[in-house]
Amino acid sequence: MTENAAIKVLIADEHEIVREGLKFIFGNTNDIAIVGEASTGLDAIKLSRTLEHNLVILEIALPDKNGIDVLKQIKSETPKVPVIMFSAYKEDQYAVRAHKAGASGFINKQCTAAEIIAAVRQVASGLKYISPSLAQELANNLNLEHEGELHKSLSDREFQTLTMIASGKSVGDIAKELSLSVKTISEYRARLLFKMKLRHNAELTHYAIKNQLVE
Repeated sequence: MTENAAIKVLIADEHEIVREGLKFIFGNTNDIAIVGEASTGLDAIKLSRTLEHNLVILEIALPDKNGIDVLKQIKSETPKVPVIMFSAYKEDQYAVRAHKAGASGFINKQCTAAEIIAAVRQVASGLKYISPSLAQELANNLNLEHEGELHKSLSDREFQTLTMIASGKSVGDIAKELSLSVKTISEYRARLLFKMKLRHNAELTHYAIKNQLVE
């Protein structure tokens, strides 16, 4: 079935149970097959360079790299291969950012098997996928000011720094994980605090938890 499947998928998710679940779901179709698995962002990038595939399903919260960074790297090297972000994070907080970074779709892990199959087929056909709930959310907010959603003004790196600090990581930890200098991360922190009118890490963490930006 894998050789004959029209849609050959590379999946990247830290948790084996998630990967096995997706294999089971797609195993019940005739046109979708998983041809490669990665548990880290680096492995996903490496596989995307050598594997014969035409779609990627990518988690945001990978153990070594942020999924948005992995998305950008994969799209820079294989721009014609569509990527669906698959995450437990709130769709209304992350989907727009993922789409702007090059994703063709965003699926929350609370979706049904039928929903993810439909999303994969739609994206594989060359279209974008936006769930009905996200479409409604975007429509509702077309003419509204996003009061209490100041994080939407942040750059990807500033937003990433926000979520990592809120998860309990120090500036030094973040610098090491992102392969950047402590000075650079400190600048991101200073900019995001200024943009969001926050004074210190405690307020930043409270904001992130209140707005469900971290698990």
